[in-house]
Amino acid sequence: MGRAVVIGATGQIGRPAVAALARDGWEVTAASRGGGRDTAWPEGVRAVRLDREDDGALEAVIGEDCEVLVDIVAFREHHARQLTRLAGRVGSAVVISSVAVYEDGMGRGFDTQSEPDGFPHYPLPIPETQTTVSPGDATYSTRKVAVERELLAAGDQLPATLLRAGAVHGPHCRTPRELYFVKRNLDGRRSRVLAHGGESRFHPASVHNLAELIRLAAARPGSRVLNACDDEAPTVAEIAEAIDTAMGVAPPRTVLVDGPAPAPTVGDSPWSVPVPVVCDMSAARRELGYRQVTGYAESLPETVEWITDRLSGRDWREAYPKMHAAYGDLFDYDAEDAWLT
Repeated sequence: MGRAVVIGATGQIGRPAVAALARDGWEVTAASRGGGRDTAWPEGVRAVRLDREDDGALEAVIGEDCEVLVDIVAFREHHARQLTRLAGRVGSAVVISSVAVYEDGMGRGFDTQSEPDGFPHYPLPIPETQTTVSPGDATYSTRKVAVERELLAAGDQLPATLLRAGAVHGPHCRTPRELYFVKRNLDGRRSRVLAHGGESRFHPASVHNLAELIRLAAARPGSRVLNACDDEAPTVAEIAEAIDTAMGVAPPRTVLVDGPAPAPTVGDSPWSVPVPVVCDMSAARRELGYRQVTGYAESLPETVEWITDRLSGRDWREAYPKMHAAYGDLFDYDAEDAWLT
């Protein structure tokens, strides 16, 4: 299969991606800022330190014999330019993008959701041909589009598969949405409030399914964009019930609220979106022969175990500071009890 280099190898997507490539016969160089190894990797995987902002260091890791470069962490246009400058030394690339790039027919996307009438209304399921926000450096979404445009424009010199990932789930996540229901169960909460009638759907993407997509794309070079999600897109109520089952707890009383959260910090989970975000996966099946390797509920036990172990003896804000920064106080039980009363 030749040599594969994975940038961001010790992140939540990089770990299973390295393992999947190695099992497929690639000679894998796993590059990360810390240069660490995952215990699940075969012995033949070579782990190296890499500051990807250092062009010289990146070129040294790539070398002259890289068949495929997998970039998990590219999120700015200059990261894409780093890759295109390596076109003569790299056979093809697989780069993680995001479903956050999409906008609806009114120009509304993930970046407008805090504005009045800013919620996008996407076609369901969302195809890869759906329009995207304009590229730029203002937001996560616009930066991802800039990465995509730069790489697709260089398709003749460097074929690149862009994988638009949904709501990524699995171990080693620094902002796991499952934390919301896992911690509530650990705290013994016997009631929960769900906004939007518990019907919110934000298409999940298992790290193992992403690793499978990376493995397939590495073996089938091309210049293309593909959605990268699980087969199913459960509602937030179904996700809560699946986590209850994985943890072996009886489902708490669930209070469904029509519309948005009824009060600050009440009923607004990290999964709560006012309109469904569900992606079409037919292109990945057609072009790569993709079949998911795990379902959402099936993959939950390892996610729950990872979150539970990380929370053990620690305040959740210390265990998951990025989660707190992104969502604020997710566990304001006093406010919830007052509203329920």
